[in-house]
Amino acid sequence: MKSRWPSELWIVRHGESAGNVARDLAHASGLGRIDIAERDVDVPLSDLGEEQARALGRWFADQPVGERPEVVLTSPYLRAIHTAELIGEAGGLADRSATRCVDERLREREFGILDRLTTLGVKDLHPDQAAMRASLGKFYHRPPGGESWCDVILRLRSMLDTLSLHHAERRVLIVGHQVVVLCLRYLLEGLNEQQILEIDAEGDVANCGVTQYRFEAGEGHDGALRLERYNFTAPLERAGAPVTSAPDAIVAVR
Repeated sequence: MKSRWPSELWIVRHGESAGNVARDLAHASGLGRIDIAERDVDVPLSDLGEEQARALGRWFADQPVGERPEVVLTSPYLRAIHTAELIGEAGGLADRSATRCVDERLREREFGILDRLTTLGVKDLHPDQAAMRASLGKFYHRPPGGESWCDVILRLRSMLDTLSLHHAERRVLIVGHQVVVLCLRYLLEGLNEQQILEIDAEGDVANCGVTQYRFEAGEGHDGALRLERYNFTAPLERAGAPVTSAPDAIVAVR
């Protein structure tokens, strides 16, 4: 019987972005707003983010050709697309004809009226939302015009159906965002709210950190993906690229 899962699945957060840098500056300066000129979708990688992506690409390139990604799925956000491109340019894919798809369901969580606000900015400008988030918790809180974690999970459920339909038994690399990495763990491992929030509380997903699954035929009724590693940063450390893990600038209340 044909497996409905990829044989290997890597889920990678994009490299450090210029938005990460702007966010850190806003917090250090005690500002309520983050100074970013572009739409969030257009925020580019920082120079360090490019270095991280190339380092990860070289790590993939060091693997045998038959163990490198042959399908790449990315968020439509520039920082994710550029990360995937740099991985490919560094020789990290099985070959130059590797399938590449941009999927909007892998995009960053949308924050609506909290867009570009620091935690201080949310408390000052939208105290009702800060109180509601504290009451509901980050898993269920949906800011006006934005998404909750559950909303992200809903779109990722259909993305996994597409993954099974078109990319079963292949080696697949997904390049997305912190919330995408965490919500895919929630879905693939059958976690609950408490479990995924405990994982999140342990620390942010590193830029270009690798979460890896391998298909095991003996798992469950028809096989399953088994977690091999999470937030794996050795490829960056080996290449001497600094490891960063700040949330994206758009993240207002964590």
